[in-house]
Amino acid sequence: MPGEKIALFIDGANLYATAKSLGFDIDYKKLLKEFQGRGNLLRAFYYTAVIEDQEYSSIRPLIDWLDYNGYAVVTKATKEFVDQTGRRKVKGNMDIELAVDAMEIASHIDHMVLFSGDGDFTRLVEAVQRKGVRVTVISTVTTQPPMVADELRRQADVFTDIITLQSKIGRDPSERPVRPRDTDSSHGHGHTPQFLQRGPATPQRAPANAAAMDDEENYE
Repeated sequence: MPGEKIALFIDGANLYATAKSLGFDIDYKKLLKEFQGRGNLLRAFYYTAVIEDQEYSSIRPLIDWLDYNGYAVVTKATKEFVDQTGRRKVKGNMDIELAVDAMEIASHIDHMVLFSGDGDFTRLVEAVQRKGVRVTVISTVTTQPPMVADELRRQADVFTDIITLQSKIGRDPSERPVRPRDTDSSHGHGHTPQFLQRGPATPQRAPANAAAMDDEENYE
């Protein structure tokens, strides 16, 4: 609705896994613009865990870009471990951080938009609704199994399948993902995707690119 106060809550690992399962990449500049056009966007929170013992994390360029371009980035240091099958895993659940922020801001917004299919958020959605806030959950039911928990989908006031937003928030496939090493500022914008060159002259450090998200799939 025009004029309503909106806050976005993005479960980074969950959104990445959802978009990847559908075969597209999120353009975070377009995502922000889409919801700025739907009302008065007060906050856009992005939650992700970061491995504290890793000298360089491939998600760091994305985090830096989001932080400088309109997102409130919430990170938590976590440790890497190897499970029983020998696979590398990272334990870094951000549910509590997201829930605390949502409850704190609930009295100041009309509409909460949650980018996650995690059923653990069902009780949070219910609590926010009791404060008079409308809640939209964005995930997908088009995968097998669906990425969204049935109880979360039922609790939401509105469920939006992210596949219907692909043309509005998906990155243009013609834009080559830029690796961190391509973004030497001394070379100007020669290697910067077009979507990062447009828009307000905000300090832009590193691009929001698919390559930067490779580590997200290992987060739980």
